[in-house]
Amino acid sequence: MHGAEVVKELLQALPELAMTVDASNTTALNTAATQGHMEVVRLLLEVDGTLALIARSNGKTALHSAARNGHVQVVRALLEAEPSIALRVDKKGQTALHMAAKGTNLDLVDALLAADPSLLNLPDNKGNTALHIASRKARHQIIKRLLELPDTNLKAINRAAETPLDTAEKMGNGEVAGVLTEHGVQSARALSPTSGGNPARELKQQVSDIKHEVHSQLEQTRQTRVRMQGIQKRINKLHEEGLNNAINSTTVVAVLIATVAFAAIFTVPGEYVDADSLGPGQELGEANIAHQTPFIIFFVFDSVALFISLAVVVVQTSVVVIERKAKKQMMAVINKLMWVACVLISVAFLALSFVVVGRAEQWLAVAVTIMGATILVTTIGTMLYWVIAHRLEAKRMRNIKRSSMSRSRSHSGSGLSEHEWVDEEFKKMYAI
Repeated sequence: MHGAEVVKELLQALPELAMTVDASNTTALNTAATQGHMEVVRLLLEVDGTLALIARSNGKTALHSAARNGHVQVVRALLEAEPSIALRVDKKGQTALHMAAKGTNLDLVDALLAADPSLLNLPDNKGNTALHIASRKARHQIIKRLLELPDTNLKAINRAAETPLDTAEKMGNGEVAGVLTEHGVQSARALSPTSGGNPARELKQQVSDIKHEVHSQLEQTRQTRVRMQGIQKRINKLHEEGLNNAINSTTVVAVLIATVAFAAIFTVPGEYVDADSLGPGQELGEANIAHQTPFIIFFVFDSVALFISLAVVVVQTSVVVIERKAKKQMMAVINKLMWVACVLISVAFLALSFVVVGRAEQWLAVAVTIMGATILVTTIGTMLYWVIAHRLEAKRMRNIKRSSMSRSRSHSGSGLSEHEWVDEEFKKMYAI
């Protein structure tokens, strides 16, 4: 099956998978954009176009990744889904145009500038424009394209007091320096020959940059909180559906066991005493095997399984639980009762099998007993392991969340990171 078809099947079965992230907060969309998997990108954007807004822990969005790797079609699809993403910057203050300037794809540069022309002269945290980046990387074609644009700032000076020409000369790119000079780009010394630096102005700029960075971080935190609230609603819905399905299934199984247990007592092998076969010390309707030990074991265990199943049916059809935690607690108790009922009905069956096979073939009953006991012990043991493992994991995650919240409340206002929270809440399967 093709990769895109696999992704399509997964998203149809569980659309919430599109919102999951790994340890570096990378979404599936970011990974697909990095690899240039256009079909997968389209599928993910159809699920939720706002996926394009989710940034990795380093601040890079899917647009940054696609631009850095030269995937023009992916960039266009992302911009079409979320046009505002063009101005998003990473933790270095770099836009997707900065990423594109590191490559060699002219169409990519044109696509980004067509989406938002203001990208042309935006500086990163070090004051570098796209022209600075292209000059450092010696991307001749991109440099020429940027120089052809009438709005390109040829006098841009970065934090290191360098124009694109100074950057090219510093990197030893003589040919690039020649092209820049030919188009009127000057060195910082030529632009301000008497400037010895203005400490007050530099300090003011640094304060302004810090304020801008803090504002960006706060906005990113707010967006992350909104996304987490959306994910929480979807996961809560999944939990509710899972619990409701478990309740319905348990009710059906309980009715089935009660029906089987009730019918079994009236269909025992050897049948019952009737008027034609009535002997001394017998009563009408009495089972012919009533005094045998296997029948006594069958009768006791079958009866207990019947009443447990009926009790479960009564509770399931009479009690309405709204709160999820209480519903899980009720299901945990009912599930254990159903385990007991299954074990009891199995023992009743095995006891009666010793009567059915006769004395000469009792080895068959012994073999079936060993096989059944092995299956039951393995199944119940595995389920117990899952229950204990789930509770230990839940306790561990609560401790991590508590300690994480106490550490991060002073500076971020959030507890677990988004990927830790999803890992804690989004369990594909667990036992209760």
